[in-house]
Amino acid sequence: MYFRSTRAKHVKVSASQAILQGLSEDGGLFVPEFIPSFTVGLNELKLMTYHQIAYEVMRLYFTDFSETELKDCINSAYDGKFDDEAIAPLKEVGGTYYLELFHGATIAFKDMALSILPHLMRVSAKKKNLKEEIVILTATSGDTGKAALAGFADVEGIKIIVFYPKDGVSLIQERQMVTQTGENTHVVAIHGNFDDAQTGVKNIFNDKEMQDKLKEKGYVFSSANSINIGRLFPQVVYYFYAYAQLLKAGKINEGEEINFAVPTGNFGNILAAYYAKNMGLPIAKLICASNENKVLYDFFGSGTYDKNRDFILTSSPSMDILISSNLERLIFHITGNDPDKCKELMESLGALGKYDISMAMKEKLNDFVGGFASEADTLSAIKRVYEESGYVLDPHTAVADFVYHKGFKDERKAVVVATASPYKFVRSVIMAIDESKAGIDEFDLIDELEEISKVAVPKAISDIRNADVLHNTVCTIAEMPQIVGGFLQK
Repeated sequence: MYFRSTRAKHVKVSASQAILQGLSEDGGLFVPEFIPSFTVGLNELKLMTYHQIAYEVMRLYFTDFSETELKDCINSAYDGKFDDEAIAPLKEVGGTYYLELFHGATIAFKDMALSILPHLMRVSAKKKNLKEEIVILTATSGDTGKAALAGFADVEGIKIIVFYPKDGVSLIQERQMVTQTGENTHVVAIHGNFDDAQTGVKNIFNDKEMQDKLKEKGYVFSSANSINIGRLFPQVVYYFYAYAQLLKAGKINEGEEINFAVPTGNFGNILAAYYAKNMGLPIAKLICASNENKVLYDFFGSGTYDKNRDFILTSSPSMDILISSNLERLIFHITGNDPDKCKELMESLGALGKYDISMAMKEKLNDFVGGFASEADTLSAIKRVYEESGYVLDPHTAVADFVYHKGFKDERKAVVVATASPYKFVRSVIMAIDESKAGIDEFDLIDELEEISKVAVPKAISDIRNADVLHNTVCTIAEMPQIVGGFLQK
């Protein structure tokens, strides 16, 4: 399997090279030359562990990794860092199935891929005989940052710099990042939103002069954002695993189609489900759930992607995104894998903030349906599910739950992808359930949530309650390159 760029015909690289680069030199994203068919029978699948399914999925993409190398990466990633042996347990609540992807070290779904990316990158660097030190540059809307920091902390030969919007993440998310230990970790708040941070990181990646200067000093850039295939394809695994759990429990028959409802911001999570479907997993509909920043909902309805709108801060900050980077991969596929057309559309997005797809392209989006939840809708979903079952959703999962129940519930079994622990967004969750707690301190609300949910406070939360703040740098978008340069001079 080789990987090509969404924006150039001549690019053809191995998996390990794509993992190290993160982004193609032409600014495009790496995509597989073809989508492979899954080779394991579904009834065989239901007898497999998460680790076994992970190997069967990832070996189809990461073909320059030996069996031993890939299995070592998988076993190192999905170990005692996860507080549930199932890794990604499927919970049935009132006839709806929730795929809990928040049992890792930082209690968010980003752990599912960022637990393995450092290992994939370490092996890739060895394969390519890379002499330079890798510098991971990442923009985060809240969860990627901490998961990446935790994954790469004190990994030899790698430094990591994370940028996040100063007023665009929850208090818990910010505390998780700014208390991160590790000599090789750097955390920077920016004046702006996530899209500004993401654009700033992309600009640094595309600054050849800066890259050349840093290479002379022994550094090369890479990314831990979901644009990296080392993050994207590990996410495909848990869709197969969810299906296997339903089969094993006798909830569905072999080959029976199911729906997935996915809270969506940067589009990587639901794109992984799209790859799973095209590999042969029996998925009927991919329900793309947006919050009030509903640029994707509008796109699937109209065929026009338009980021020219107000950026809204919501209680689901990891979805507060107007430039969904991974959508570029889907656009590439629905052009018929035409990099020239994809590049034209992406350049229009850069210049005008919008693009329009053709009717022929729009017809290829039939796998997807879009919906959105307002802030009131999101909070009402948290309250409804809790009152009906005692189960507590975080605001991102609540967006997907609301969208599914509002317009897409049918005779098929449905899995709502639960992307974060409610403990990461404790104030929003408690306020949805009991507004009388409004005056209580955020960290005291953690104990309230433990009482309400009957779920013990995760280690990821207890660890930061009294941890020292180690990162306090704040900068403008324009200052991002010099901040990066400054860190690397030390």
